[in-house]
Amino acid sequence: MKRMLFLLVAALAVMTGCVKRDAGVIVYTPREKLFMRLDSLYLRGVMYGHQDDTFYGATWQWESGRSDTYELVGDYPAVMGFELSGLEVSDEKNYFGVPFDSIKAAAIRHYRNGGVIAFSWHARNPNTNGDAWDVSDPNTVRSILPGGKNHERFQQRMVKLATFLKELKLEDGRSVPFIFRPFHEYNTGWFWWGEPFCTDEEFRALWRMFHNYMDQQLPTNIIWSFSSNLYGNWSMENFLRRYPGNDIVDMMGCEAYQLDDDMEFSNSLKSDLAFFDQFAKDNHKLLAITECGINSSARPDWWSSVLMPLLEPYAVSYILAWRNWQNKCYGPSKDEPTAEDFLELYKEHKLLFMLDIRPGGIEFGRDASELLWL
Repeated sequence: MKRMLFLLVAALAVMTGCVKRDAGVIVYTPREKLFMRLDSLYLRGVMYGHQDDTFYGATWQWESGRSDTYELVGDYPAVMGFELSGLEVSDEKNYFGVPFDSIKAAAIRHYRNGGVIAFSWHARNPNTNGDAWDVSDPNTVRSILPGGKNHERFQQRMVKLATFLKELKLEDGRSVPFIFRPFHEYNTGWFWWGEPFCTDEEFRALWRMFHNYMDQQLPTNIIWSFSSNLYGNWSMENFLRRYPGNDIVDMMGCEAYQLDDDMEFSNSLKSDLAFFDQFAKDNHKLLAITECGINSSARPDWWSSVLMPLLEPYAVSYILAWRNWQNKCYGPSKDEPTAEDFLELYKEHKLLFMLDIRPGGIEFGRDASELLWL
């Protein structure tokens, strides 16, 4: 009942653009409107997202206008994921070789067309200058907190990241809101911010330090996603050890790759979704599968028989399949064994794509972003 009341208020806010309180007028920010939009769209279905969808695919790369998703179903993902690693050291391309100018243009275009933007950031190791997977020094997080030897260096890297994100604007100057999930999969040991390499207090301090700086720079833009790797056995006590706080988190993210048999994957994801769904409801957060997939699955019905049934009981906003690159394809394409299965989900409206969430009225000369954020 509380959630439905919030949705009614959200719907009214989107229609009016503002609400009156006392003698003043409150105008909702792009971030607040994106939150309300995500919190209502899940009632229509789960949005499909894909990482780097328009940059490369199962059998192609860097061909303008192509998309594995579009070539399979005739529509683009509702959510488009992009990676920001390398911005912090002034690289021209990210870790996966995508130019940042191309990311900026693609993000703005997708937003203008009615889509949702999600950024990941596999930040380079500020202690060793290695990549995000460089865990050779277990003291990296400690070194960038206030008083650490690399604190100033990390501050400079945050400046570069924020500078780029501030440039995500439409022609009329309006900012593009987006979902951001820093320091994800923190409950693993493969990133320098992972559980073996910092204490609970250090990790929470890292999250809050980063959030506070970015929030000062982009106070109206960011939906903050706190995303853990598939775990399967969360307790409230265990989860809260590294949770940075309700005041700086908007979305509960679960990252779920199937690396073992169907039963183990299903049991783990079911357990995680049950925990995060209840936590999201109790704490007024969004819920999403912020990365997922199975690498080039030989099981043709994986999407409909394994993944989708696990989502149905829960208020999942979107799923984001990881990128399709050469012999590692986590999203569907016409060249993958799961193509027909995924196409059926599209035909049955079991997943939402860009045109499903795009507002009407484009024929009146207003782009989708203008209609979304009136």
